[in-house]
Amino acid sequence: MWRDIVWLMLSTLKRTFRKRSSWLLFFGLPIAGILVSTVLYGGSGQSVLRVGIVNQDSGQRIAADTVQMVQGLKNIKLVQMSENELRSELAASNLDTGIILGSGYSQSIRGGNPDHITIQSVKGATVTAYIKAMLNQYIDNISSISRIAGTDSGKFDQLYGAFQSKEFKLTVSTVQDTSSTKRMSYQSIGFLIMFMMTSAVNLSELILINRENRTYFRILSSPISSKTYVLSNILVNLCVMLSQIVIALFFLKYVFKLSTGMSMGPMLFVLGLFSLTSVGISLVVVAFSKNSASAGALQNFIVTPSCLLSGCFIPLEIMPSAVRRIADFLPQNWVLESFEKLQTGGALSSIWFNLLLLVAFAALFFLIASYKFGRNNDTRNFV
Repeated sequence: MWRDIVWLMLSTLKRTFRKRSSWLLFFGLPIAGILVSTVLYGGSGQSVLRVGIVNQDSGQRIAADTVQMVQGLKNIKLVQMSENELRSELAASNLDTGIILGSGYSQSIRGGNPDHITIQSVKGATVTAYIKAMLNQYIDNISSISRIAGTDSGKFDQLYGAFQSKEFKLTVSTVQDTSSTKRMSYQSIGFLIMFMMTSAVNLSELILINRENRTYFRILSSPISSKTYVLSNILVNLCVMLSQIVIALFFLKYVFKLSTGMSMGPMLFVLGLFSLTSVGISLVVVAFSKNSASAGALQNFIVTPSCLLSGCFIPLEIMPSAVRRIADFLPQNWVLESFEKLQTGGALSSIWFNLLLLVAFAALFFLIASYKFGRNNDTRNFV
């Protein structure tokens, strides 16, 4: 039996990869998916925020110190200008946001009730949140000093001077931001999942093609049984998908040098487990198809929409809650969720439920395919 399985596997692999297009389909597309992810998320790194500031409270120490504080922030390019210049630069999108320190700003803070400060932007809270947070913290500190000192100017000057002198030591350590590369690797896995499922259906579709050209029945006229034939197709499927996984992860880590946030062992294990699910889905597609054309149509109806709803193409968190509930019933979602947990430092033991669900999905699809294959004995469909 095993000799027959090996012979069928080698025969299938030889006929499949005789065409150059097969190499591109099975191994080129997963690499292309990594390239697409790199292009989509490669420019999502940290950028400099362009800020314009108008100091209408000139001659006041608190206003001048506020300008210096903003100028000292990291990833900020500060330009001092007039109010008219600020409005025109914002309208022309030459600035991300603008700050106006109105006349009386310093006095309002000295009185413990900050006022006369305005933040303007045409890009909304996405660019003003950082500036607001830093200004609020700085102004609240000075206001607290004002409330403590009360009307005692000498005490205020003493406390304010100590606050500005910064006699405490602050040690700053810079760490590399790997969030963008992790997002790229996560999305690359999403594309790999789709290509794995597509490859599995294309290889299982050989069963239908061999039935259509009568090769299947000539094989069964020999001592080889139908179970041996289907088992050889499953093993070919698994071999090709495991090769896809190894090649894709090699390019992901060593060629494109993307940080996955996890070791290769767990990634190989989770994707290898999903390959069983992919084979099960492909056999269901073949079992419910009368010919290769209908199998292709059913593949387009199942693979692409389910990958889209699972977050393989776009992050699932930006989708509506109804879509996220649908994703809970799709195996691709549990693979991607497993990678999210592994990227945050989790071990394989922390995703045992996800792995159990993948095994359950694979068993369910294999049982459905076996049942349908057992009842589909009408050879007239392939005449």
